[in-house]
Amino acid sequence: MSIANTRATPYYAVIFTSIRTPGDNGYGDMADAMVEAAAKQPGFLGVESAREELGITVSYWDSLESIAAWKQDSMHLVAQQAGREKWYESYKTRICLVERDYDFSRI
Repeated sequence: MSIANTRATPYYAVIFTSIRTPGDNGYGDMADAMVEAAAKQPGFLGVESAREELGITVSYWDSLESIAAWKQDSMHLVAQQAGREKWYESYKTRICLVERDYDFSRI
């Protein structure tokens, strides 16, 4: 796992917060496939994800148009439907403009 190496601000963050249903039911494989597919989309800048009781995935994009295109990607549409049918008890998506960022690295 690593911290996404985004570009200079401004850029956009899509924050997807979820509570899962019990069991994997193919979720892990689809999640990996979604990251691979998103990485090939124009405007994709990176992704970070953590999952325990509450799952949070943040993807970074160069524009609102790139985010809209990813939302309508055919493979992503299939994953969205499967999520509503079997993987999520609930979720919320937030789209934010990142105006400033900074970092620290011991390495």
